[in-house]
Amino acid sequence: MDFDWDEEPEARARVSDEARQAGDDAVEALAKVTADMADGEQRPEQQEMCRAVGEALVTGTHLVVQAGTGTGKSLAYLVPAVLSGKKVVVATATKALQDQLAEKDLPLVERGLRLSFSFAVLKGRNNYICRQRVDEVGNGGIQPELGSEPERAPEAEEPEASPAEGSPAGLVDEVRTLLAWSESTASGDRADLSFEPSPRAWSMVSVGPRECPGAFNCPSGNRCFAEAARDRAAAADVVVVNTHLYGAHLASGRAVLPDHDVVVFDETHELEEVMTSSLGVELTPGRFRAVAVSARSLVSEKEADTLASLLSLGDQIGALLADRLGTRVLHDGARPPVDDSPLADLLGRAAEVAGRVTDAIRRADLQGSLLADVGSASSDPDRGAHKTRAIAAAAHLSDDLHRILGRRDGEVAWVDGTRRNLRLRLSPIDVGPLLAAGLWGEVTAVLTSATVPPRLVERAGLDGFETNQLDVGSPFDYRAHALLYVARHLPDRRAPQAEAALHKELALLIGAAGGRTLALFTSRRATEEAAVALAPDLPYTLLLQGELPKGRLLEAFAEDETSCLFATLGFWQGVDIPGRALSLVTVDRLPFPRPDDPLLQARRDRAGPNAFSLVDLPRAATLLAQGSGRLIRAADDRGVVAVLDPRLATASYRGVLLATLPPMRRTVERSEVEEFLHAALA
Repeated sequence: MDFDWDEEPEARARVSDEARQAGDDAVEALAKVTADMADGEQRPEQQEMCRAVGEALVTGTHLVVQAGTGTGKSLAYLVPAVLSGKKVVVATATKALQDQLAEKDLPLVERGLRLSFSFAVLKGRNNYICRQRVDEVGNGGIQPELGSEPERAPEAEEPEASPAEGSPAGLVDEVRTLLAWSESTASGDRADLSFEPSPRAWSMVSVGPRECPGAFNCPSGNRCFAEAARDRAAAADVVVVNTHLYGAHLASGRAVLPDHDVVVFDETHELEEVMTSSLGVELTPGRFRAVAVSARSLVSEKEADTLASLLSLGDQIGALLADRLGTRVLHDGARPPVDDSPLADLLGRAAEVAGRVTDAIRRADLQGSLLADVGSASSDPDRGAHKTRAIAAAAHLSDDLHRILGRRDGEVAWVDGTRRNLRLRLSPIDVGPLLAAGLWGEVTAVLTSATVPPRLVERAGLDGFETNQLDVGSPFDYRAHALLYVARHLPDRRAPQAEAALHKELALLIGAAGGRTLALFTSRRATEEAAVALAPDLPYTLLLQGELPKGRLLEAFAEDETSCLFATLGFWQGVDIPGRALSLVTVDRLPFPRPDDPLLQARRDRAGPNAFSLVDLPRAATLLAQGSGRLIRAADDRGVVAVLDPRLATASYRGVLLATLPPMRRTVERSEVEEFLHAALA
């Protein structure tokens, strides 16, 4: 409903009344939904958020809501979203939250409201097994596919390695298992497997967005699992997606997701970094090999040299990237300046060769291909689909190379990853203008998290749009149930005795808690050094990140109440262990980002003299709040957050960091920690 506020003053009142009524209706409906829950608890914080979302969806005003742990924010936005009758996309940062929404929260809303509405989960294309790839691998045998490499799509979660990885026999058995599963699965979704396939095996029976030719150009398009999921999403009232997939939707010119009126970004503290990744370009040396392997059975023998050139260029580019790992490239004002002309020259030659490969595949006479059987026909649908995919992959490679070489002002090129997994990335330095131009004017947005980063409205480009901000707090009694301890007496971490003093302090705190500790560190080195120092004398089980997959580590930590888990940044969020098993969270130092991070260097350059307050401090505040948020996960939880960095008690900027933390009591005396834990665990 649109009104000219200057010419229709009465309309403003009508909309205001309508919005108030929508808020009242949403809160009333929320009460019906929560009445079906086990506790049936009415939470004022949840009701306040629900009312605000209901009003925002009527007025079309964007809403940013900080909703502390225990608020029940998913129901607070789902109920008014369903009542609005609008097409809604919910974008989440984690698979666990996607599963919670689809398997628990949305069915609960459906039962509580007694309304008929539909919902669907949509994932990136390479999360679904590809029927066409299954046919090709099944008909042509597995061996010809073993030279291919998996494509890493930005919306795909990184899988854990399978024991079959690196074993040809195990890989063949794994692929055969996947082929058999494809005949019985109703969804084709990798998440429905009883095991986690290796990236290599899954790549042989799936396709990424850069190589899929689309349903109309694929012989199996009419029975495609990914297309079926998109059809369900198009028909649904509420669609649940990964935030990376939403970023891919924006990067594609809004061609991935169905048209919608409302988007909810849950766990919005990750929005800026996800969009930075999604709205850029990523190039890996493995893509050159994947394109060459895909094309070699299609092009004529005289084109073999072109494929060899592409492979060689990929290897040379990989070697140069390895030498520049963790640095900015393709001269953008980085200091000190580095001669990147060899890299630029290789990328330019690779773009030209990738274009020639694309043309060669298009010209391919299937009967004259290098590996085609005598008597094969160009009408073979499997080989035709293979050709279409190979053209798409080669063309995308050429396009991405040209895009990187044509780096625009406001973008930074840099080398990310590890020496075994190199990535040349082109990223926007600031995503705010891109989101302002391509998103906020098209939909009504609700952005919510337990921790909303400082200055999110400005950083996300919302400051040019009508946006309301709200902090509903948390229903948990942090002042009574939690204590923030800052070890002000510890020496500066640069002092020679600092590490030994920190380890001694950590041991004393763990002893006071009787184990039950999640020890968070800002680096892998610090994590391992602390484990080595404490393990010999620690009378509790010590679990160390990397010894087991994350999920199994958390299960072991929760099951053994007195165990301790030592972990780094991957565990600062997404850890939900209610109860006595997690009674102490320690943080080894304030989580300021590395000074040599290439992307943040570019942001600091742009921010100038205010770089610390505009770039580094907000990131540290958000991560510290996320880490501290691991402690209180249920109403009856008790515990201590211990920050072993005296700067939180002494630095001039400490107020900004403390303002993002839950309202815990504070102390700098370890004796108070010991008394608190003794009472809490009695």
